[in-house]
Amino acid sequence: MTRERVVRAWFGTAVIAFGFFLLLGMEVSRRGEPPLLLGWEHGWFDHSTLVAWRLTESCYPRVLIPIGIVLLILAVALRNWRVRILTSIASLLIAWRGADFFQHYFARPRPVEWAIKHELSFSYPSSHAAIAVGFYGLWAALFYFSDLPKPVRTIGGLLLAIFAAGVCWSRLALGAHYLTDIAGGALLGLVAAALCAAFVTAVFGRVAGPAERGQNRAA
Repeated sequence: MTRERVVRAWFGTAVIAFGFFLLLGMEVSRRGEPPLLLGWEHGWFDHSTLVAWRLTESCYPRVLIPIGIVLLILAVALRNWRVRILTSIASLLIAWRGADFFQHYFARPRPVEWAIKHELSFSYPSSHAAIAVGFYGLWAALFYFSDLPKPVRTIGGLLLAIFAAGVCWSRLALGAHYLTDIAGGALLGLVAAALCAAFVTAVFGRVAGPAERGQNRAA
């Protein structure tokens, strides 16, 4: 597949995901949470609360900022991973700030039940789900499609994917979000990751791999 087609595919993915994100947001803002989903959400509420809280903490600034600093240091030291690292940071920022913006735009109230911490911001989309997909989920893909030994990239990618899914689950277990908030956040995270992948592919040829190494040698 040519570079132009890959860029179009990534950009098309972002546009489609953003369209579904907006449609879902408008729907839940008008009609609220579907009654069928409320029963499922209640079944997940207040289970394994301590585990859920630890997973939730991974998307708070006190955790994300140190991770970002470490990644920037690694970007200087590891040339072969520089583009991937900077792409992940850009995706994180887009997902994070984008979720904050759209929470105020849709202004959906939070669920009335909550555990451990009563969140005061709006509900749709879940910023945790956006970060889980746009950052941790992106890293799962970056690991899996990297040039690391197959067992390392397979296990690493799988663990990161499970971690991202766990973050999404934690918001339901703590009563912080509706399931549709999680879906909206995941779509927004996908938008952030796809836009970054489209940009990097357009500039460097691909997000990771031989083209990146060739670019680094030329530098």
